[in-house]
Amino acid sequence: MGAVKTSLTPENLPHATLARLAQANRDFGTAFPGEASRRQPVHTVYGGAHLFKARTCQRSGEVALDVMRTYAPDPVTFARALGLSFASALPDDAAAIKDAPVGSPGYLARVVHERVLEKLAREPVEDFRIDFEDGYGNRTDAEEDGHAVAAAEQVAEAVASGTAPPFVGIRIKPLNEELRARSVRTLDLFVTTLVTRMGGRLPEGFGAQGAEGDPESRASTRFVVTLPKITVPEQVEALVGLLEALEAALALPPKSLLFEVMVETTQSIFLPDGRVALPHLMALAKGRCTGAHFGTYDYTAGCSITAAHQYMAHPACDFAKHVMKVSLAGTSVMLSDGATNVMPIGPHRAAEGATLGAAELAENRAVVHRAWRLAHDHIRHSLVTGFYQGWDLHPAQLPARYGAVYAFFLEGLEAAGARLKAFLDKAAQATLLGDVFDDAATGQGLLNYFLRAIACGALTEAEAEQMTGLGSADFATRSFVKILAARKG
Repeated sequence: MGAVKTSLTPENLPHATLARLAQANRDFGTAFPGEASRRQPVHTVYGGAHLFKARTCQRSGEVALDVMRTYAPDPVTFARALGLSFASALPDDAAAIKDAPVGSPGYLARVVHERVLEKLAREPVEDFRIDFEDGYGNRTDAEEDGHAVAAAEQVAEAVASGTAPPFVGIRIKPLNEELRARSVRTLDLFVTTLVTRMGGRLPEGFGAQGAEGDPESRASTRFVVTLPKITVPEQVEALVGLLEALEAALALPPKSLLFEVMVETTQSIFLPDGRVALPHLMALAKGRCTGAHFGTYDYTAGCSITAAHQYMAHPACDFAKHVMKVSLAGTSVMLSDGATNVMPIGPHRAAEGATLGAAELAENRAVVHRAWRLAHDHIRHSLVTGFYQGWDLHPAQLPARYGAVYAFFLEGLEAAGARLKAFLDKAAQATLLGDVFDDAATGQGLLNYFLRAIACGALTEAEAEQMTGLGSADFATRSFVKILAARKG
């Protein structure tokens, strides 16, 4: 083949333009490093600050287990209560699915039920937010001062005793003109008390390294501040300044204090000039913002939607959440959906030393199952739309949370495993398996599916290895590209 003549030479190349392009590419890589590798909790449980104790999360698990044993004592009842997709194929006799083959409806029902029970006993709450806002109510300054100090002391005790959840934090009041002074004082009292009770430090796992995506396996608990009802960008800017001042005053490393924003006002979606708000808010956060949580009911109220139609799958919510996805895709900011506000609590309660009658138990069961199914449907909708975290408001909601999440991942594991294995065997060349065609971009998506399934407890790493042919070292990379590079090497 002869020499090929080109027209561009060092003399006529647009060097300045190419330099700007190179810088823009580098800036993009910095702003959009890809999905964070750190663990994301499947939920955040909100509870009033006046009620928080060191054993609150363990007590929540005990309550949830009691509800499970009462209203879903076997896999068939649980699957039907949630309305799982395979529930109609289950036999009435739960004993008949004891030896159901892998992948069958009976197997799925049994595994979901078993793993929910195990999770509630081992780690019932993944993230707890001590609430000084909607879940706290209006109290005197003296009361809130006392609760801020007491709650911080209880967190320190929980960390010391090993009863703290993997993630914990506080939701302060809004930084609007009416409440900002109270919000700042509560933040100061809580953080100062916590650091003091822990000997001048924050629990393991806090800080900028975690925020940048380093593994958190070394951390027992990670702390975050939640900022609600943002109406102007200056509220985010102010919180950053407050956290910087607290770090300086308490001799904490820079960026030790992190926060999440709540997206529950229309101003959190669009700025007055029409720009999408979240990129601007993230720029003001200076790398401290780790999450964005959608607030279903405040947001729909702000859109003038009447109470009867304020629900998680409302089109207005889907629009806002899609803006969140588009705005923050490829960043390390994790997204969370809101909460189902129908509680699985039966109308009848037995007096001390007494038991409920059959009719009362039946009515309670119907109420609990109905609320569980609603929660399952909302959680499933969130998962389908790419929101892998949501809110829970009561311990009795935990069975529905874990049941919905586990079923979501387990139902599609065999197909996803076959696709990922075939894809890897072809070394990233597009392959056709059945009627599903995968291109190169799908590889990371399939890997993420297994990473999330393992992280939430739906799947063990050994099971994932068997399905995909990957090893623990492969999963540890969390990168499809790195796995391929290692195999080619």
